[in-house]
Amino acid sequence: MIILSIDVGGSNVKFRLSNSEEKRKFESGPQLTAQEMVEKVKEQTADWKFDAISIGIPAPVIRGKVIKDPHNLGSGWAEFDFSAAFGMPTKVVNDAAMQALGDYKGGRMLFLGLGTGLGSAMIVEGVLQPMELAHLPFKKGKTFEECVGQKGREQLGKKKWRAEVNEAIQMLVAALEPEYVVLGGGNAKHMEDLPENVTVCANGNAFLGGFRMWDETSPVQL
Repeated sequence: MIILSIDVGGSNVKFRLSNSEEKRKFESGPQLTAQEMVEKVKEQTADWKFDAISIGIPAPVIRGKVIKDPHNLGSGWAEFDFSAAFGMPTKVVNDAAMQALGDYKGGRMLFLGLGTGLGSAMIVEGVLQPMELAHLPFKKGKTFEECVGQKGREQLGKKKWRAEVNEAIQMLVAALEPEYVVLGGGNAKHMEDLPENVTVCANGNAFLGGFRMWDETSPVQL
């Protein structure tokens, strides 16, 4: 089975096939609707052949359905029928959950996606739990996302932003007790001097998570 893995982010939509290393993308942004995303993906994959689709979307997803429009994208995502729109079997998860699937190596893992906003998910002994930590209060009346997301990095500068990220990691580790933390997303590459048991993953691992969503031998089953 050939899988098309689609990683929907606040800045770009990226996609790749399970039988190829080639990656394609287009810009997303606050006006991108679900229907427009489908149309653009179809247009850019017209010369590709695949059997099923995995999609990671930066929004709450329950039982394969987006239940609320993404904070950093346009409208029309909630309850959208992606299988019908693409005309083939399609599985949908939160984008942080999809990347977490690609980085999981057993035990208790916390994944934090440092991108336009803040994605989060945990996998505990093979059980995936997407989370919505981004808009919880963090400090000085600001949310986690406001401090460690893209706007926080731009406003604070890299040095202060890194300190905020490390403080957020310490707080979340104390609360959730993971054995290790994996950082992903476009801004993870700016981190330095990481705390113990914290690593930065390759962003391409989100695609691997999409492939694992259809793999019956995967250590995590949806």
